[in-house]
Amino acid sequence: MSELASAKSTNEGNIQSVPVFGYELIREVLLHDLLGTEAPEILYWAGKRLARKYPLGSAEHIAEFFQNAGWGNLSIKNETKNEIELELSSHLIADRCKNNDVCTFQLEAGFIAQQIEFQKDVICEAFEHPRKKTGKIQITVKWDKKDASV
Repeated sequence: MSELASAKSTNEGNIQSVPVFGYELIREVLLHDLLGTEAPEILYWAGKRLARKYPLGSAEHIAEFFQNAGWGNLSIKNETKNEIELELSSHLIADRCKNNDVCTFQLEAGFIAQQIEFQKDVICEAFEHPRKKTGKIQITVKWDKKDASV
């Protein structure tokens, strides 16, 4: 991964660059060192907590948030009455999948689960399915209409 590459994000209409190396250093090294083996579970709940601070009204707003946060391109692939399948992709994600055998996207999965929970007013759970060969992440969010959120 080139140290000169940068992740771009939009913040209040201003484009700012963040070195990819710095972002990945925190994301893939520091957080996992600090959180240890519990990192995926903690990151999932951290994603849900972030979603509570930034509630979004539609799937389009979630995709826009992902772009602005530098988390990648999020798109809906399929939706049924009890689940939605999304795809997360970017060059950073493809590089992460290629260079790190144990990378997780639980922060993003938790964030999406909580957003869908707000939007559908049901309890949701999200599961990530890395597609290492394509460098894309499939995230499946499931819910049961009988489990209304409180």
